[in-house]
Amino acid sequence: MRKIKLSSQEKETEKDLLAGIYTPVKDDEFQSIAEAIAHRKKDAVLNIRINSKDLESIRQKSKKLGIKYQTFISEVLHKVAL
Repeated sequence: MRKIKLSSQEKETEKDLLAGIYTPVKDDEFQSIAEAIAHRKKDAVLNIRINSKDLESIRQKSKKLGIKYQTFISEVLHKVAL
């Protein structure tokens, strides 16, 4: 059997799981979480042209937040779309 290489975050999660830190959730709460995840699924591709200074500003803001700039753009578009 091949050994799976885990990222540091995955290793931390695995350690917490084995230590019993996570607890089971009720079925209705699990369903609510599953629906929220499904709702946020990205299933379309968008290619746009953007001013390079705007893009740099977006990259700096996303870096401050500690997220990837494409994720940041997706979140901003999601909020506008609601």
